[in-house]
Amino acid sequence: MSSSTSSALVLAAAVLLAALTVAQHGSLAAAAGPRVIIVGAGMSGISAAKTLSEAGITDLLILEATDRIGGRMHKKNFSGINVEIGANWVEGVNGGKMNPIWPIVNETLKLRNFLTDFSVATNIYKEDGGLYDEAYVQKIIDRADAVESKGEKLSASLPASGSDDISILAMQRLYDHQPNGPATPVDMVVDYFKYDFEGAEPPRVTSLQTTVPNPTFTDFGEDEYFVADHLGYETVVHYLAGQYLKTDSSGKIVDPRLLLNKVVTEISYSSSGVSVRTEDKSVYKADYVMVSTSLGVLQTDLIHFKPKLPTWKILVIYQFDMAVYTKIFLKFPKRFWPVGKGKEFFLYASTRRGYYAAWQQLEKQYPGANALLVTVTDEESRRIEQQSDNQTKAEIMEVLRKMFPGEDVPDATDILVPRWWSDRFYKGTYANWPVGVSRYEVDQLRVGWEGVLHW
Repeated sequence: MSSSTSSALVLAAAVLLAALTVAQHGSLAAAAGPRVIIVGAGMSGISAAKTLSEAGITDLLILEATDRIGGRMHKKNFSGINVEIGANWVEGVNGGKMNPIWPIVNETLKLRNFLTDFSVATNIYKEDGGLYDEAYVQKIIDRADAVESKGEKLSASLPASGSDDISILAMQRLYDHQPNGPATPVDMVVDYFKYDFEGAEPPRVTSLQTTVPNPTFTDFGEDEYFVADHLGYETVVHYLAGQYLKTDSSGKIVDPRLLLNKVVTEISYSSSGVSVRTEDKSVYKADYVMVSTSLGVLQTDLIHFKPKLPTWKILVIYQFDMAVYTKIFLKFPKRFWPVGKGKEFFLYASTRRGYYAAWQQLEKQYPGANALLVTVTDEESRRIEQQSDNQTKAEIMEVLRKMFPGEDVPDATDILVPRWWSDRFYKGTYANWPVGVSRYEVDQLRVGWEGVLHW
């Protein structure tokens, strides 16, 4: 869910289509052999380079700004366990179609993964402590599900052009889910868990037509598997890269066509080719360039295009939202929360929507680690990124002690707060589909320019 494979696959698919376009035009430079620069070595960039290689275009150069490949598929060691600070789930499994990443994870690489149980009816905590009555919570969940089902039918009836698209919140109002949408603490936290936890932005800004129902679940199934392997989910990217980039005996990539710590700052282009300049003042020339950076980076001034991109392209880039999804990991000297069947997630029903709302205990994934994961999104993510980890830990401890007033809740011994929004190489976690942006705009986002500049 949320910061997951579905987002990576959507981005990768868009870039792969561009890659195929470049491959089809390979004959234009057949005399010297086509040369392509790919900016970025995340899932999109590595997948695009793989497609080009399979099409016989091997004169490639991949420029990656960081010291690693994988992008937002990124493991980090946290108090002795490797956790995923970015993508974590394989979303969409056990449906009519096979999710292409699932056999790689589960069969080829055999990464440890766990079917996620998102049931929370017995696990919603009051703001001042204690649990809400299960029957009361279930009634609210059933109401939210019924409204969503009506929204799915409405979504299917809208013109394919997207001209009549509305926000999820507008749909909720239409079907009388309270006058202004979910407003009580339990209504808000159920709504948050259903929508924000997936899309990283609230229903008031999210497109109904393109997100309800979720196309990943419709195509591939509704089951989700949480990857918790010491090798990391990023192993998938290394596996794909290893199919065309040279590696040493340990599996480390040693191919000179991959350059790390190369921060692209300028792309000059014309109908005759491209010139790419990096922060260390290196200049690389090619026939084509493919930009696979995050949308968040394109919305900043990190990379300057010369000449400036056409107005229609700039407008399309700025129409999309780069959402922020923050997974905060905490380590404790002992466990004080419930575990067992139906207890994987628990929610904090604050009067402040999204305030340390969604909690996951990780006993199944990391036995004996005494680790919790709390997820925040959007404005809460941005707020937290700008304060110290100690301040964040203090806020979290206050929330936990309110939720479990009868328990001896010790201070967390360690905390990990990713800062995707503050990172100039990402500026967020993944793109959310805002209301009013049609599939036509998506197509425009991946349309190339001047025959040499591709996305």
